[in-house]
Amino acid sequence: MVCNFGLRAAFFRAGASVSLLGREGRLWGFSGGVNARPGLKYPLCCKFTGARKMMVDTNNSTTDSSIVDVLPEKDNVEDGGFASGGWRSEDGKLSCGYSSFRGKRSSMEDFYDVKTAKIDGHTVCLFGIFDGHGGSRAAEYLKEHLFENLMKHPQFVTDTKLAISETYQKTDSDFLEAESNTFRDDGSTASTAVLVGRQLYVANVGDSRAVISKAGKAIPLSEDHKPNRSDERKRIENAGGVVMWAGTWRVGGVLAMSRAFGNRLLKQFVVAEPEIQEQEVTEDLECLVLASDGLWDVVPNEDAVSLAKTVEEPEAAARKLTETAYMRGSADNITCVVVRFHHKADLDSPLSTED
Repeated sequence: MVCNFGLRAAFFRAGASVSLLGREGRLWGFSGGVNARPGLKYPLCCKFTGARKMMVDTNNSTTDSSIVDVLPEKDNVEDGGFASGGWRSEDGKLSCGYSSFRGKRSSMEDFYDVKTAKIDGHTVCLFGIFDGHGGSRAAEYLKEHLFENLMKHPQFVTDTKLAISETYQKTDSDFLEAESNTFRDDGSTASTAVLVGRQLYVANVGDSRAVISKAGKAIPLSEDHKPNRSDERKRIENAGGVVMWAGTWRVGGVLAMSRAFGNRLLKQFVVAEPEIQEQEVTEDLECLVLASDGLWDVVPNEDAVSLAKTVEEPEAAARKLTETAYMRGSADNITCVVVRFHHKADLDSPLSTED
């Protein structure tokens, strides 16, 4: 996220990480450096290291199985700002790939997360993109806590929309409280997709975006939260705020989005209440693309799903999208997750409910 924010913290920590919970599939991950410098173009031809670490936590009561977090090492990502990897469920019903690139920015403020777990006999998958601004801390906090909090919500399976809405806002409050004694004022977007059985729930705060390919057509499942969006402008002004032009439309002349996590100084106007869309996973649903605005600034929705579908493996598709955005001149961090649905792998749902 490119944002001219007054209280800016200087974090030079890459946010690329993937976590997978439960025993539902395999993950492979790579990280490496391209030594990119601002203002210069480099092809995404990188050497990768396969180092990774595993941590097991058997004390989580939310899932039926133990928690396994698999995190790619981030040392080289800090240096060059590029990481990619992928995961496929053991039953072959679902696969995903991710790609994250620092690009022309001097620091990395994008984070992403992928989790799968078993909750009350239901197999669920969660995918998220978190694009920080004013520093990386808010995005990092979301990666560490948002999905964990969501899976602990007592109505996560029975009323998923309510659980998502309440968890988003509670996590925002928790972050603001955790940062109350600091001089930082970080913020972050969140674009997440939660798959429970045949139902896909996409929630959005900010200007990251989720787009699906359905029967060959690109369909956005989120609408960017921009200050000049008529309903957002009205909400902000009714709360006593102002939307003004400062190179682009900004809340208070500062923030170029109307909803975000964090941003304590603008919290009265910049809320973390998500907009949620629900989509049934039918046989004509081909893939899902989640990405930060570093991609969407230069790659239209239709191009994104068309490019994603030209590559069989979702990791390669995610890397192709990242590379395309960079070559088209994106000046931001670029992070995307591609989820592919394999309907022929099962006669029922992509992720079935098990006893």
